[in-house]
Amino acid sequence: YRFSRGRLREYARLLGAAIAADRHRGLAVQVGRDTDIAVALSSLPGLQGSDRDPAALLVQLSSRSQAYPKNSEDKIVWSGCFCCVYGDDLSENLPEDFTCLPLFLANGAETYTSIVGSWFQKTFDCSFRRLAISPLSLSWMVAMWAGCKVDKGASAVELVFSVPCLSQPLDISYAIHPEDAKALWDTVQKTPGEITQEEVDVFMDCLYSHFHRHFKIRLSAAKLVKVSTAIAQAHCDGVVKILHSQYLSGVLMLLTELAITQIQ
Repeated sequence: YRFSRGRLREYARLLGAAIAADRHRGLAVQVGRDTDIAVALSSLPGLQGSDRDPAALLVQLSSRSQAYPKNSEDKIVWSGCFCCVYGDDLSENLPEDFTCLPLFLANGAETYTSIVGSWFQKTFDCSFRRLAISPLSLSWMVAMWAGCKVDKGASAVELVFSVPCLSQPLDISYAIHPEDAKALWDTVQKTPGEITQEEVDVFMDCLYSHFHRHFKIRLSAAKLVKVSTAIAQAHCDGVVKILHSQYLSGVLMLLTELAITQIQ
């Protein structure tokens, strides 16, 4: 709310002061004062699904060398990116003075993620929380990504299930050769380029049946918590690793849709 791209330098100074205050256990810190953590905010116009999506916002935290502050380059210790990839549905109904950037990608220490998130919440009255990915969404992801064409030697398609109602935690890992997974999806998908819930259900049921035939274990009774393919990896707690740059926009589009759904 009331975010202005013309004030990025000012936001960077304020965020830097907030980080410094947290590192000094809440003591007051002068805005603009030199600290060992430098903050930079910048726009990323290329990280968009369509022209209607607002430009992405990159947040970077860099560590300054105390021994040679003038001669050494800052080392990036944490980075985060607000973005919206094909979020047209949310943008259409956006109230005035609001900026639509529903998805935030963070790479670095959880401590910095928490500080940055708290500052953005207080400054722009926004919600900042982990993206929960349901088993249904994970099944969509593995079906979509397993059907993508990748280079030879790609890693196996892996599904990890958590078994409920046990005194000790137990996970089951189910790995499928990528070519076998793609062949299965190709037989399930009726219209190339289009995916339905029925096709995803059939794809998963085939995997479940194959596993039950060999191990007499019904995976449908367990909870799908993680999927891994040559395209990307995703965990139910919101941890995502994108492995193939060619499918970057497709992965971010799906994550943006999930984020918008949770916002609404």
